Amino acid sequence: MPSVNGTRSGKNEEDFVGKKLRMLPTEILQRGQDVEKVDLQRNRLKHVAGISQLSNLTELNLSRNEISDFPSEIKDLHQLVRLYLNQNNLKTIPEDVFPSLEKLQFLKLSTNRIAKLPEDINKCHNLSYLNLSNNCLTDLEPLVGLPNIKELYAERNQLAELPYSLFQTKSLTQFKVNGNPLKKPPEEVCAGGLKDIQNYFSMLDSNSPSVRSVKTMFLGTSMAGKSTLCRSLKQACPVSVAEDDRTVGIEISEVESDGVRFYFWDFAGQEEYYNTHHVFITAEAFVILAIDLSSYQTENPQSFDEKVGFWIKNIHLKIPGSVVLLVGTHVDQCTDENEVKEKKKEIEENVEKMLQTHKSHLDQKKMNLQNQDNPSLYSDQINQIERLTEYNLKVLDLVAIDCTKPQDIRLLHDHIKNTVLNKETFPNIEQTLPKCYHEVEADIQELLRNGDISEHGIVTQDILLYELKNRHDTLNHDKLKLILQYLHRIGVIMWYKEIPALKNSLFVKPSFLITLFKTIVRHDLDKELAAISPLMLKQENALQKYKERWIRDYKDRATLSNMAIRILMRTELLNLGITDQELLQEVVGSKKTEGHVLSLLKHFDVCLTSKPSCPLNPNANEFVPKKAWKPSSSIVDEPDACLFPSNLPDNTQVEKMWGLDSAEDINIHVYFLPEIPHGFFHRLVIRICSWYTSYWMGKDQCLICCGSKRILLREHIDEDPFIEIRCKDSDIKTSAEIQKAWEAIRLIMRRLDDLTMQWQGLCQIVHSPCRDPGCSDYFEWNDWKEWLDESGTNEFSVGLEEKHVCRNGHQRRTELLFPRTTDVADT
Repeated sequence: MPSVNGTRSGKNEEDFVGKKLRMLPTEILQRGQDVEKVDLQRNRLKHVAGISQLSNLTELNLSRNEISDFPSEIKDLHQLVRLYLNQNNLKTIPEDVFPSLEKLQFLKLSTNRIAKLPEDINKCHNLSYLNLSNNCLTDLEPLVGLPNIKELYAERNQLAELPYSLFQTKSLTQFKVNGNPLKKPPEEVCAGGLKDIQNYFSMLDSNSPSVRSVKTMFLGTSMAGKSTLCRSLKQACPVSVAEDDRTVGIEISEVESDGVRFYFWDFAGQEEYYNTHHVFITAEAFVILAIDLSSYQTENPQSFDEKVGFWIKNIHLKIPGSVVLLVGTHVDQCTDENEVKEKKKEIEENVEKMLQTHKSHLDQKKMNLQNQDNPSLYSDQINQIERLTEYNLKVLDLVAIDCTKPQDIRLLHDHIKNTVLNKETFPNIEQTLPKCYHEVEADIQELLRNGDISEHGIVTQDILLYELKNRHDTLNHDKLKLILQYLHRIGVIMWYKEIPALKNSLFVKPSFLITLFKTIVRHDLDKELAAISPLMLKQENALQKYKERWIRDYKDRATLSNMAIRILMRTELLNLGITDQELLQEVVGSKKTEGHVLSLLKHFDVCLTSKPSCPLNPNANEFVPKKAWKPSSSIVDEPDACLFPSNLPDNTQVEKMWGLDSAEDINIHVYFLPEIPHGFFHRLVIRICSWYTSYWMGKDQCLICCGSKRILLREHIDEDPFIEIRCKDSDIKTSAEIQKAWEAIRLIMRRLDDLTMQWQGLCQIVHSPCRDPGCSDYFEWNDWKEWLDESGTNEFSVGLEEKHVCRNGHQRRTELLFPRTTDVADT
């Protein structure tokens, strides 16, 4: 066995992290019973023969290795309290291991390939923490009977049902099971956490029905025929839609057919509306992608990219486990049947090529990482890529129809119904729900019909709970709230309780909320601004000439006056017959308060408050440390406008404030696989700029001032798309300044990582490029996400070298390439 110099963290502790070990080092085994803690993570171990000699071991970390067979010798470690075996290649766990580990309290088995748990794992009586996420489990029944389990994680497995008995234990306080194809309870229930699941089972009985419902989203370019398809399917006959009647924003409807409930969501195809689509697009959806065959051009890559490729890419990124049905429209405007067949064939072939290319790129990237000198350093990235390859986007063959023919509408209707009833295509369409869930949903609709809830559907939490409690004596307020949260997750109602200003308001008619969104986020906003009536202007004490400035500011600076926003929303509400002044105040807002709609647009990263630009005030009150500071009366009370970054025309202002790049800048490239999602950059800078008072935004650049540090973000849509993060070299002359710069960058990358979680089919790779102007080499970051930990205690593993050298021989100071803790930098 090899002798490798490890680090002795304490008298009875051994640290052999990242030593490229393939077997246990002799110095560990020679110490035998003296060793109590051993850290062997980030090595290349495939087995740990001899580990049983460490009979007094209380903590063993074998994470990020290459172990495929569970080490049977572990059962002889009777003093073991904490065991880490996450991020290996484990497939099975033998019986007779855990009953002998009587003192084991902490067990981490996440990110392996475990398909089945040993039946005797519940004999591990002191186990309080168990992480089984990112495996291949289909059953958690063996866990029933763990008497002291407190935290249990089983996210991203293959679980369809959860055992009721598992939730009868009083010790369980934390349970997460997101990312599973669950039917009982449905995933929308489990998303609420442990309390929701426990209440679900308490309300479940033998009469609880199985329901079949599917959210059906109609996507495609503008004028592709989405609204015609949607309305024709709803009416079961051809329905023509005029150009002026095309979808603005999103339209919602509900259709029931042969025991299947379809929730139709018709998304507008103009690019201006894409920034709100992410709010309503959900996983496990059925996507109908409408393609105008009459305008589709064969052997024209741009035509395919615009009408098909763009949508397939974004579906793959946002909801990679969904089912997509291609529907060719406007067949009646094609020359003949041969033209339709030719276009159908080319579209299907190009889509198949896209899917295969996507898979091969992921496989190649995974292979490249696995072939590194020490692949354990990249285990997080490898596991992330493996997770992406497991998603199976199902794109069905194209169905070409003539929307003017009743028989074609019937054909499409039957095809859709047969598709969703096919258990191979939709294995989880049938879900089991307590009867009271359906009754509460029906009661809300009845309250709307009877006028007990106003036609607009906005109701306070207290009033709705009061009305529902009168109809359900057995349901307390907590259970009713859990049911309402479930209805929110499936899109039947909307309740954004995470927004303080909206936590007491429910939108039981989502279409009304979307109508309000459309007053601000629309392709013809300039026309709407120009059409504001003199009467509406007077109500806000606004002059006629203001409209010209509002239109000019929106076109040139992507800002929209708060006054204009209030007028547009008030006009829309009055057109809908809503005159309730209290409601108008809540929805529209005032000079001092933010209305519901604006709160939601900011919450969903569509816009942010535009900082008022005013000169420095020489008469401002002096700031004295440790004393309260009062702003002067000249401070503007109300922000002037909201900024919509997706509409910014250029980068002129950012480039002026930044100046030229320098080879000495801290420079980081965050690459996105397979690509940067549409609208990602603008949502990212909105999230980041909400933390800073000084910033400048452009079309694909953003400059932030963090204290004395200037940090630039740039979006690069290249063959390898990436977001660049730079810190100005003139701001980082000392090690202390460099350290502060990395702290600011950590915050930015944390926001980036959080936002990425909304795209299931996305992963990132981070590089620091070589500073030499003619060099294309780079320094690759390994498992960098640990550095983003909120506690800020995790170090970035780069070694102690003062400089790093690229493959072409160019040197660069380590502290300008990678983040380092203060202690490491001083070393």
